[in-house]
Amino acid sequence: MSGMLRTVSCLFAVALACGAALPLSAQSAAPAWLAPYRDAVSRLTAAAQADDFAWRRLAELTDTYGNRLSGSENLQRAIRWAEATMKTDGLANVRAEKVLVPRWVRGRESAVIVDPPEHPIVMLGLGGSVATPAAGLEADVLVVKNYKDLEARAADAKGRIVLFNVPYTTYGETVAYRSGGASAAAKVGAVASLVRAVGPMGLRTPHTGNMSYAEGVTKIPTAAIAAEDANRIQRLADRGLRVRVRLTMEAHMEPDAESANVFGEITGREFPKEVVLVGCHFDSWDLGTGASDNGVGCIVTWEALRLMKHLGLRPRRTVRVGLFTNEENGLRGGTAYRDANLAAAGDHIFALESDSGVFAPASLGFTGSDAARRVIDEIGTLLTPLGFPAIGPGGGGADIGPIAQAGKVPMMAYNGDSTRYFTIHHTPADTVDRIAPDEVSKAAAAIATMAYVIAERPERLPK
Repeated sequence: MSGMLRTVSCLFAVALACGAALPLSAQSAAPAWLAPYRDAVSRLTAAAQADDFAWRRLAELTDTYGNRLSGSENLQRAIRWAEATMKTDGLANVRAEKVLVPRWVRGRESAVIVDPPEHPIVMLGLGGSVATPAAGLEADVLVVKNYKDLEARAADAKGRIVLFNVPYTTYGETVAYRSGGASAAAKVGAVASLVRAVGPMGLRTPHTGNMSYAEGVTKIPTAAIAAEDANRIQRLADRGLRVRVRLTMEAHMEPDAESANVFGEITGREFPKEVVLVGCHFDSWDLGTGASDNGVGCIVTWEALRLMKHLGLRPRRTVRVGLFTNEENGLRGGTAYRDANLAAAGDHIFALESDSGVFAPASLGFTGSDAARRVIDEIGTLLTPLGFPAIGPGGGGADIGPIAQAGKVPMMAYNGDSTRYFTIHHTPADTVDRIAPDEVSKAAAAIATMAYVIAERPERLPK
């Protein structure tokens, strides 16, 4: 951030503290009870936006430790770095809590159109897939548009590679073909399955991700291919041409490996057992550097606590950051945290997860009782100067979900722009270069604001 921008940011923060420079709409929307928190919020916002510290820490994580697949040495090294760095930041009760995680190994892999003229396909095996025979497998391709199309053409699928060429709509709708396509194809006799990458069309970038096999169904190898390759095969098939593909994959599972969740805290000065939890997942897929999914989520939630410590802000309740392991292919980190804290689940008063990137325009979502929603909406007025819209629905996350369900905990999600996020999601393009420093700083400021005010209020957030 330039010196001029830094000066403007600091002047604006002073104005926020006084309430004088806020737009009239923001002033009128902000209830009087928030007045005691304005100084702390302005300081947090100014500190978050004063420089690109958080972005540089994200670059350090992703450049030095790279992608962080569950069970990998990269993840273990990153865990050790996070634990040591939280201690350097001065956070309290820093610890790495052991979790056993599944260990899937990609190995070498390739896909090639062998007829008509030989042409390589850009592919990525799906997490959890089995391997092909050592020499690979070769078969004609059956292109289908969806599960209904596969059912209608089941007689043609035997002995073939089924390609689900399903255009991306939303992640929630389209991901079903990644997770369940292999079993659906195996049920009708296919020898392998391919799925069009689950995301908006990028630059011939395939998207990996986890899949699962249905009980009692033959396990067949499965991979994602770039949308451009899926469309090419579709056009060839539409012209009545036979498309034959050779698929080679060495994917396999190894015994569970040791990993860990990493935690650090700002210990509450009055109610230390009551917890505001902010978190993310620290693991990633084994390509790119896991910057948006989800290195940045870890950095911005961690940064919220670092800022509080740096500014000497110690709220009434404990604010805890959790870097959870194994979200991508097992959810064992979030589950282990719930199991270890089951007796204290009810003392978690709020949980926020950042696992949708930080791309602008960003927003926040909330899930909780009507009483909690009223408080959250009022706190949300403090984010108006940062350019955030009103807090919407849809709070939560995979890692905070288990403890939130156990303790009936109100949940929030920090959501980056979904189109920009899912274009690079689970691809080799997920690197820090695509994330702007100001997007990281803005996320840290917003998360610090919400966490601090909720932890500092005299009353607990209603459940």
